[in-house]
Amino acid sequence: MTDITMEGAGIIIVGGSSGMGLALARGMLAEGARVTIAGRSAERLEAARLTLGDPADLKTAMLDLTQEEEIAAFFRDCGPVDHIVSTAADIEGAYQLLPDLRLSAARRVVESKFYGPLLLAKYGAPRLPPSGSITFTSGVAAYRPAARGSVVAAVNAALEGLVRALAVELAPQRVNAVSPGWVDTPIWNFVAGDAKQATLEAMAKRLPVGRVGRPDDIADAIRFLIGNGFATGTILHVEGGHRLI
Repeated sequence: MTDITMEGAGIIIVGGSSGMGLALARGMLAEGARVTIAGRSAERLEAARLTLGDPADLKTAMLDLTQEEEIAAFFRDCGPVDHIVSTAADIEGAYQLLPDLRLSAARRVVESKFYGPLLLAKYGAPRLPPSGSITFTSGVAAYRPAARGSVVAAVNAALEGLVRALAVELAPQRVNAVSPGWVDTPIWNFVAGDAKQATLEAMAKRLPVGRVGRPDDIADAIRFLIGNGFATGTILHVEGGHRLI
């Protein structure tokens, strides 16, 4: 049982307009939290707001994790906050074999999934109470890398190192990460394109649980880390047994 209630808590979810972040926003609103979903696309934020039913406790905010001044300004104006979550990543163009990999695509992954979380902690932690938490998302690629995935594997591993270091530096605030496996989210449109469904179905047959993940699976894991006051510096693996195959 988690020991921290969400009723009235202020939660920021960067990347909350789709996939795992959107699923988390839905669950947090149902528990009575005040939720802000942040992202780069006004259109996706508006679609998410409508999908969630436009509740009074939901706010949306434009935010680019690659821009330090935007992050600093966001936290100056965000109001009370208890927990920060990031599920955001820009991996478009990054899944390439080395001869075809563009450094610009690799830099976008690093900026969105390493420097972005670093800056969220830099400017967000001073706004959190001692009981507050920060939760990031890494990924199974750090443990089961594949051809075309060298950049994503490396950045996920680096992010997990950052989580452990920040858990020490920011204590008693808690810093954790969920490491998802293959989850059916829009990000697969960039990874596999038209082969998305066939690719996910093939992996489902390999996994011990017999299916790929759903956004709610990861949202549940993030909710656990937010709510368990004894978890910090933890990487919670939610990948259907992918590390075993």
